[in-house]
Amino acid sequence: MALFPDIDLKILNDLDKGTLAENLGIEIIEVGPDHLKARMPVDSRTCQPYGILHGGASVALAETLGSIAGHILVDREKEACVGLEINANHIRSVREGFVIGTARPLHIGGSTQVWDIRIEDERGKLVCVSRLTLAVVKKREGLSPR
Repeated sequence: MALFPDIDLKILNDLDKGTLAENLGIEIIEVGPDHLKARMPVDSRTCQPYGILHGGASVALAETLGSIAGHILVDREKEACVGLEINANHIRSVREGFVIGTARPLHIGGSTQVWDIRIEDERGKLVCVSRLTLAVVKKREGLSPR
């Protein structure tokens, strides 16, 4: 059984207009039956002074992926997903090209979701592993995607 419905990538990418994700060049590239995938460039927007991918950019990619995935799975008329906790282990450095993140659910509950996000380079080498916990909250005024 597919976890994610058939959803237009343009709709998902439009959620990031005018946000940190857009500024970092993050683009959702695939919705699978059990995962969401995005890519992010390794360039002047995402590198630290040593010329390698900034760990914070990897965390931003992970939280973007998990948050959008969580958003897809809740009743968007009544609920929203917001970050509660995130951690990341940086495994390998990257100097150029793109990194690709894949988010898969570990737990989908009524009040929390836990997501596993693996970030790899273009050769499929592991760059970062992250775990994101989302709180599922009742929607209130001002808590809606633009």
